[in-house]
This record gives sequence, structure tokens and C-alpha cells, in this order.
Amino acid sequence: MTTPVRGSQKARDTLDYLREKISSSAWAVGDLIPREPELMELIGVGKSTVREAVRSLAAFGMLETVPGVGTFVRSRTPVSTLLTEFLGDHDLEEVLVYRRSLEIEAAQHAAVHRSETQLEVLRAAVLRDEHAERDEVITCEQSTTPGSFHLLVVEASGSKLLLDLYLGVISVLQRARTQGRVILGTTIETMHLDHGAVLRAIEARDVRNAAHSMALHVDRDLGLRTDMLDFSQHTERAASLIGAGYDPGEIPAPVQNPQAAAELEIDARRG
Repeated sequence: MTTPVRGSQKARDTLDYLREKISSSAWAVGDLIPREPELMELIGVGKSTVREAVRSLAAFGMLETVPGVGTFVRSRTPVSTLLTEFLGDHDLEEVLVYRRSLEIEAAQHAAVHRSETQLEVLRAAVLRDEHAERDEVITCEQSTTPGSFHLLVVEASGSKLLLDLYLGVISVLQRARTQGRVILGTTIETMHLDHGAVLRAIEARDVRNAAHSMALHVDRDLGLRTDMLDFSQHTERAASLIGAGYDPGEIPAPVQNPQAAAELEIDARRG
């Protein structure tokens, strides 16, 4: 996807400069970019030119400005407006299913292609969330937030196409979340367990378990509000899923329903 070229040559050069720094990972996802005065000096342009370039890249999902803090790198590639609009025309439940497929594929690719640096970043993200205060945890609802576990897995896949498609899907889901149509369908504690299982599979370069652990996770992390109004950690659905994908000896999973128990046993054997 190409960012539209507008304005003077200085404006184009400024936009190109910022994009090159982001796409080359000189400024990594989650990093604060230099502040406005520094950019003006680095590029040799005025304040209005810098602000226009930053606004353009923020509109394309590559930058995110947090008032009082600064501007963060959000994505190495633009989020396609055309893709987002196309996906937005589809049923939200279908978008969730498509997101599941992308995340499973990303986990498999990450198990094969992740670098040691990417693995360290994933470990740090999991550790940070496990030790953060409850209201500071980056949940699955914020999957494109810089440093979020889900986005880091997709980036570790090494596939630009997967990343572009994922960002388009998440843009649709984030819009639906602000409208109250999508909710976090699991507990923070279970989210930590799930992320840990995915991380261990990626660490071990275990493609099969990476896919299996991610599939179990995305099956329960986000859901449509109309489908999950009565959801709680004590429901039969939750009880049948807690511990799935882990060593049954580590995490007991009380199950009352025979069919759910059979499904859990199959999952444990597969794991």
C-alpha cells in the first residue's frame, strides 16, 4: 500500500524519512519516536511539515500519539483503509473467525521464523503482563497496541502479508469494541496461561503446539456481546476450557458435562 504523496518536496521527504525509519525497524514497534524539535533538526524542516507527516502516518496506523507522553510506533506497515472497509462490510462473527485463522497461522510461522531478539521481546511482554497491575495489562482487546503479545506474535511470523491482513481485521474489531459489540471473553488469569502456552511452543519451535495453543486461546479471548452476556469464569463453557492445551497434571479443569469432558480429554491427548 502506498501512502499518498501530497504537498511540497519537503513534505514528501519528511514522510519518506519517517516511513523508512519505521519500516526498517530503526524505530521499533512500541518505541517513542524523537520529539518534534528533534525531528525538525534531523530533517531540516519546520514544525508544520513534521506535524503533517506524523498525522498522515497516524491516520495509516503506523504512529500513535499519546497526549503528554509522545508519539509511538504502532505498526511497521500502513493499515489498509480499503481492506478495513471491505472487512467492515462482513458479518462480525465472520471477521472473528478470520482473525482466528490469521493468528493460528502467525503462531505457526513464528515457531519457525522467529529470531532470538523477537523471542526475547515476546518473553518480556508475557512477563510484563503477568506482573502488571490488573488495570495496566494489555488485553486481547488491544491487540494492535505497541508491545501487545498478539501483535508481537504476528510480527515474529516474518510475513508482511499476514501482518497487513491482521491489522485490517483488528481495526474492524477495535471499532466494534468501542461500540460495545465485542468483549473480552476470558479472565486475565486465563489469558496469562494461554499466552504462556503459546510462548513455550514458539520457544521450542513446536509448530503443532503453537497452532493448538493459539487456537484454544482465540476461541475464548474475544466474543460477540450478544453471545456472551452470561459468561463468567464459573460457566460450564469456561470450566471446560480452563487448562486446555496444558499438562492436565499442572492445571485441574473441573468439568461437569460428559461431552465437554470428552472434548477436554481429546484436547489433552493432542497436546
